[in-house]
Amino acid sequence: MDRRTRAIYEAHAEYWIAHRGVDAEARRQLRAFAARLAAGARVADLGCGPGWFARALAARGRTVLGLDLSRAMLREAVRAAPRARLVRGDLGRLPFARESLGGAWAKNTYIHLPFRELPSALADLARALRPGAPLAVSFLRPNAARQSARLARTGWAELRSRDEALAGRLFTLLGEQLARDLLAGAGFRGVRVRHGERLWLTALRARTLSDSVRPGLELLVVGLNPSPVAAATGVPFAGANNRFWPAALRAGWLARDRDPADALRRGIGFTDLAKRVTPSANALRPREYRAGAARVARLVRVLRPRAVAFVGLDGFRRAVDARARPGPVAAGFAGRPAYLVPSTSGRNAAVSLAALVRHFRAARRLARAR
Repeated sequence: MDRRTRAIYEAHAEYWIAHRGVDAEARRQLRAFAARLAAGARVADLGCGPGWFARALAARGRTVLGLDLSRAMLREAVRAAPRARLVRGDLGRLPFARESLGGAWAKNTYIHLPFRELPSALADLARALRPGAPLAVSFLRPNAARQSARLARTGWAELRSRDEALAGRLFTLLGEQLARDLLAGAGFRGVRVRHGERLWLTALRARTLSDSVRPGLELLVVGLNPSPVAAATGVPFAGANNRFWPAALRAGWLARDRDPADALRRGIGFTDLAKRVTPSANALRPREYRAGAARVARLVRVLRPRAVAFVGLDGFRRAVDARARPGPVAAGFAGRPAYLVPSTSGRNAAVSLAALVRHFRAARRLARAR
């Protein structure tokens, strides 16, 4: 969470609690969310505050983990939700084991993360949920024409509240399309949006590979789709015979093998044209490539990496240009320079590791030329 926002909630928890409550819209959403939970599911109330929703979920027979970064809020939650297990933690670094949760509720909590941290935080949330587990998360809707204009132009906006007692809190607003795209990229399926006082999104955890992205990347790497091994490990291009990581290390892109988190810190991000997991990309349908290319294009326009590198020609040819060849893309992609790298699969024996290294170095030069 934004540090300034955390300090405000710590100092003014009593004021916030006295002037807030559970409104009818939130009650409806909570009932709908609870109905989707499996019997006895372990569910997280993320940003639980004083424990109002944790109490309601526990009363429905669920094992509830309430997480908040504010000690003052957790002290109130102990009294309000004595049956919940309370944890002090940050939404950006969830202290939960992989696939340990059967559901997650997050009302107006991810809004306090800076946009730069939001994609990784949503991916971390997906990691903690079991496949098929439901999610309900809300974002604020714009309350001014200038905010609406910013969302229409960029898809997101950050602002500081001017509330007299709670002034300075960070709020991140998302447009509907970007919210959908970020959830799909993080590893969710069946994303649905409901409009009310807030923007409510519900989804199910998919068995797929989460994106590893943020604004300001040097290079966004776009694969075809995740393999079962990549989905299971959380590492793109994770197949034993895939030469992506050896080539990226030799080309100087990366310093650590099979470590997407370290790659992200170094400005290398990952996504896929299609998020559906298959043993072979040949199982994908052309419309999946086209829909995926549209999502990636929207992502590129929002995140604005210095360049985009597509790994594997087949997807780009099916979705964008049937005559595309390895090397720089003359027209770029979504307004950024783009490079096509041949497939790094070990099945692509026609392209040597040395040739892949040359392509990777050329892609990096393209990014650094801007």
